[in-house]
Amino acid sequence: MADGPTQRISGKGNQHLPGDEVWLVGEERCSGERKFYFSNLPADATLKQLAATIKARWICEQAHQQMKEELGLDHFEGRSWTGLHRHALMRMMAYVFLQSRRLAAAGRKK
Repeated sequence: MADGPTQRISGKGNQHLPGDEVWLVGEERCSGERKFYFSNLPADATLKQLAATIKARWICEQAHQQMKEELGLDHFEGRSWTGLHRHALMRMMAYVFLQSRRLAAAGRKK
């Protein structure tokens, strides 16, 4: 939960930041673990928007992991950029199909 103060910082000349001015968001979890995140959302972004964006990353990471484990996203051995894109696109389409079937099955069980 993002419950502490957020702060806009600027990194003039720092090429490692995602923009000229970014948000620095800190999070302290129930376990005592601390996490820090950079965000390039606009200066008028709310804490709720920042937290939602940060937590959306977890969903993306889970989807990527599932595509690697279940659909072979990481099994491409071709040599062309076009081939890689086709491979990734087919895996993503299969993932969307499987997720829609899983959600439909979960809805029927309720």
